[in-house]
Amino acid sequence: MILVVNAGSSSIRLALFDATLTERLTAAISEIGGSGELRLGPDRRPVSAPDHEAALALLLDAVTGAGHPVSSLAAAAHRVVHGGARLTAPTRLTPEAIAGIEGCIPLAPLHNPANLAAIHALAQIAPALPQFASFDTAFHATNPEVATVYPLPPEERARGLRRFGFHGISYASLVTTLAPLPRRLLAFHLGNGSSLCAILDGRSVATSMGYSPLEGLVMGTRTGSIDGMAVLQLARDHGIDGAEALLNRQSGLQALAGTNDMRVILERAEAGEAEAAFAVDHYCYWAIRHAGSAIAAMGGLDAIAFTGGIGENAAPVRDRITAGLRWAGDVPVHVIPAAEERQIARDALLLLDRA
Repeated sequence: MILVVNAGSSSIRLALFDATLTERLTAAISEIGGSGELRLGPDRRPVSAPDHEAALALLLDAVTGAGHPVSSLAAAAHRVVHGGARLTAPTRLTPEAIAGIEGCIPLAPLHNPANLAAIHALAQIAPALPQFASFDTAFHATNPEVATVYPLPPEERARGLRRFGFHGISYASLVTTLAPLPRRLLAFHLGNGSSLCAILDGRSVATSMGYSPLEGLVMGTRTGSIDGMAVLQLARDHGIDGAEALLNRQSGLQALAGTNDMRVILERAEAGEAEAAFAVDHYCYWAIRHAGSAIAAMGGLDAIAFTGGIGENAAPVRDRITAGLRWAGDVPVHVIPAAEERQIARDALLLLDRA
């Protein structure tokens, strides 16, 4: 069995996969540090976990009670948001790899510390259990340098200011799932966080997110791409922390329609509400605009794929985007269920097989 661990700043989700990559069980704890809830399949109960180690211990006890003790696990595999420029493939978590993840904390200050907290907690609870990591940035390591370099002075580039791209585990899963794989595939991961990726011969050659997940498409609460001078003006008006909160948590669909729930926005737009209709128009317009540059990076288009909560479930959004790209050719459109945790388990199994 492979235990997949997806740790956030205040939550942990586990998924258990067998050797055929069949999901056998899921469990999660929310509100770490407060009054939370433990979910094991459909069952729910209140719990209190002061930190990630306590939360993980509670989860493993619940998983053991469901017939899957730690001794039955072959490995644990973690989702890590940022691997930087060096951790560009799934890897076993050695002290050197963990130090590399720690070195990327300035690049992902909200995510990597939570990922590391779960890694360290599991090492305390089950020190003999092999641990692996898959990185959201890794799939985009194949982007050419011309696509990743910001034209800044050399000393600023040396500090790591470059485009990285995210949602890479989702795109890797999509590539593994879609058969036959089109040579020039435009992939959209649309959810509360949204991005697109130009995939040429199975490799990422361009993506919409950049140094952070803020760049690119309009999102649930993020602006997407915005002029740097506008960001500086927001910082003058609201301070650095205020501007960061505004750009990441108070913008996007939330700012345009008063909610980041695309289902609600589409219902309101269908009912004739102008504000909601504009939010849908804006979201799709900028997806189409960014898609044009991705198609150019591939030299054409052979297929489109959608994944993520909006990508899978919001047919009006998919239809609007594909209609806006018909100039690139009448190509097949695929809807692929997101399967990031299965991809993480697949990565770990491949590494175990090579060991």
